[in-house]
Amino acid sequence: MKAGRKIASRPKKGGIMSDEHHGYTTERPDWVPEGADEKFTTTVMGGIEGIKDLTVGNINPKLMSGEARPRRRLVMTEDDYVAGVEKGDRMTLSRAITLIESNSSKHFKLAQRVLQRLLPRTGKALRVGFTGVPGAGKSTMIEAFGNMLCDAGHRVAVLTVDPTSSVTKGSILGDKTRMGTLSRRPEAFIRPSPAGGTLGGVARKSRETMLLCEAAGYDVIIIETVGVGQSETTVRSMVDFFLLVVLTGAGDELQGIKKGIMELADAIVINKADGDNLLKARVARGQYERMIEFIRPATPGWETHAYLASAIEKTGLAELWTVIRAFRERTEKSGVWKKRREGQLLDWMNSMIDEHLHNLFFEDAVVRGRMPEIKDAVISGEISPTQAVAELLGVFDVHRAASRQVDLFTN
Repeated sequence: MKAGRKIASRPKKGGIMSDEHHGYTTERPDWVPEGADEKFTTTVMGGIEGIKDLTVGNINPKLMSGEARPRRRLVMTEDDYVAGVEKGDRMTLSRAITLIESNSSKHFKLAQRVLQRLLPRTGKALRVGFTGVPGAGKSTMIEAFGNMLCDAGHRVAVLTVDPTSSVTKGSILGDKTRMGTLSRRPEAFIRPSPAGGTLGGVARKSRETMLLCEAAGYDVIIIETVGVGQSETTVRSMVDFFLLVVLTGAGDELQGIKKGIMELADAIVINKADGDNLLKARVARGQYERMIEFIRPATPGWETHAYLASAIEKTGLAELWTVIRAFRERTEKSGVWKKRREGQLLDWMNSMIDEHLHNLFFEDAVVRGRMPEIKDAVISGEISPTQAVAELLGVFDVHRAASRQVDLFTN
């Protein structure tokens, strides 16, 4: 500790500590263990008035008055974002992703300018999608797989999509806690993101986040889906290789075929193939191999197969990486790789059109003004939902919306 710096002693559970140097107070929750030292970082920081940039958060009054110097640049320029991402700085990359994920229109222009400047550095990474039912061990497998790739000299970025509560609108974003070893490696970057309640939002933000990670020098991008719903189809349209993680006892062959997700997979991995479960896993592998015979391959010229792996014992992971590399080599040679990438760009463009038209309609001032009246009329039975749509479309001015959209994209 530097001489002259005054910091109050560590607070007891539930106590409050005042930091005279930074001018804020922190409080430790009652559940903090007795005798926890400063390495136990769980504290609650008191709110501070004065928000200068929503992407940064609350700013210490002493920083605003010039009495103290910030530990990091509070407001970043376009050049700061581009330079930091190009250098592979993880702090700058994190803040650039936050900028991309922001729903604020004032952040949209800056985010798109940053992305446009970084675009030439993208497109060289291998993109792998992991999906599977909750409890299949996706996060554990990704950590073991990522550690193996880092040991081999690769730089790995993991993007996890967490479901957003339809009630509270919040997300736990807890996948990173399951990857404690991988998250501490300098060669890895892990970013959990909320689904936001719309698959279109997942598609746009995850795609742009993926491009930022590629621009930062990560050569393997792993995307983990929420494991339920139709988000698997969305992620399939973003990645090169799609991996389905399953467990033993998933049902008979017919039950497996009914799961449309199998039609999207380039490989199926029976996880937790260890100990007493190894024999069951081998039986399950045979069952999945029989199912695959009745399903059209997800990628032309590639045969999908089932494999055994154990994230705990680290078995089967090297074989899986060999399969993925063989997939890339074969599809690049046949032209399928390039064709798929081109198709994904067009899918991205179409989804962006849908998203922006949707936002323009519901953010239109006239539409918002008529919406409560129309809703009441539908609820009371005065008009049908179809008539309501026709009336709202009638008051929606395309030219007015178009001028607003042009303003959104122009510098």
